[in-house]
Amino acid sequence: MPKSALEFAESNKANALAELKDFLRIPSISTLPEHTGDVRRAAQFVADELKRIGMENVRLIETQGHPLVYADHLHAAGKPTILCYGHYDVQPPDPLDEWLTPPFEPTERDGNIYARGAVDDKGQLWMEVKALEALLQAGPLPVNIRFLAEGEEEVGGEGIAAYLKEHPEELKCDVALVCDTELFAPDLPTLCVGLRGMIYTEIEVRGARTDLHSGMYGGAAPNPFVALSQVIAKLKDEDGRILIPGIYDGIDAPTAAELAAWKSLPFDEEHYRETEVGSSVLTGEPGYSVLERTWARPTLDVHGMPGGFTSAGAKTVIPAKALAKVSLRLVPGMTPADTFEKLKGYVASIAPKGVSIEVRMIHSGEPIVVGTDNRFVQAATDAMRAVFAKETVFVRGGGSIPVVGDFARQLKVPTVMMGFGLPDDNLHAPNEKFNLSNFYRGTESIVRFFALLGA
Repeated sequence: MPKSALEFAESNKANALAELKDFLRIPSISTLPEHTGDVRRAAQFVADELKRIGMENVRLIETQGHPLVYADHLHAAGKPTILCYGHYDVQPPDPLDEWLTPPFEPTERDGNIYARGAVDDKGQLWMEVKALEALLQAGPLPVNIRFLAEGEEEVGGEGIAAYLKEHPEELKCDVALVCDTELFAPDLPTLCVGLRGMIYTEIEVRGARTDLHSGMYGGAAPNPFVALSQVIAKLKDEDGRILIPGIYDGIDAPTAAELAAWKSLPFDEEHYRETEVGSSVLTGEPGYSVLERTWARPTLDVHGMPGGFTSAGAKTVIPAKALAKVSLRLVPGMTPADTFEKLKGYVASIAPKGVSIEVRMIHSGEPIVVGTDNRFVQAATDAMRAVFAKETVFVRGGGSIPVVGDFARQLKVPTVMMGFGLPDDNLHAPNEKFNLSNFYRGTESIVRFFALLGA
């Protein structure tokens, strides 16, 4: 183990945190056009740091959207090549009034750093950069490294997917490292070995040619919001079971060994309900545990219904159109294309009279389960055990990281998902945070992971 690299990482903590704060101050919100310049500024920030620490061939790769950041260091003859992945874009910070401190003014509080992107994924990307810096300070890298960061993960990752499909030879590697997941519980080293896929859609309902006065036309003109509500109400039953015909056909259930392992995890359903969800009860399909419902079952959610009159006061309008943003999470055995066709066909079949409905795909990602019987997972397990002094557990994640499926399909390599967030880090929500001890332990774990693979 390169002792000098670990010593450098330890002595460089203050600098690493100061740099991370500068990174977090950049509002790189990929979904909002007014922040296009900020997204590019974040990309350049990463590129400049990679160049400074000694990575080679550093460049921005233009895409149809936001740029990729590439770098490499390929001088470890006979050693494996690791593709380090992260994303520098972030979610919008809304609702702003729920943040205790401004989302782009990183603030230390109770051993955490609070900011949009702190854990998803700027803080975890920065762990990879700081691990590389520590190893480069100690001498030649023990493995070959390719580094690839994207600025569109939060909006579907189309740019990186196209680049992987068109230029797989430029990213040739033996394994991908993704640091964009979480520990199952504090102080419990965790590797994520499965992710749900997703389709994110818009359902638009149109009624009259233009907005109408409800006093003059109410009772005769179709109301798109009422029609949309009727459609949404028929997508799931009261128990949370999706009503789209055929949606559950052919899905792959978790193995008996996986289910047994999940039951052994330190999971308190009541604590989860109270501290993470914050609702009076938990909902979902009967007959499945919370972990099964969030990791291994398809789900459908409505994210917003923009349109009509939403300002203060009253306006008696029948809107001409209504819109809902609806996503489905997919599990192995499902594909985005097939699921979208089933959703589209079912919505058409239940459309109320007097309106027209269009269902549009915004973005999608494949579900993925990765194997654990390989030297890369073993090295990650050993590295985290050395840092946490506990055995590593294997879990699935309920979210989606589309690029993991792309790595499997286009590069034909496994992915090690070694993340250091916590379940209560509020990613995508107000007061997002990253535990600072996990930021430092994550950096050390990555240093050890690379060293073990190069031994």
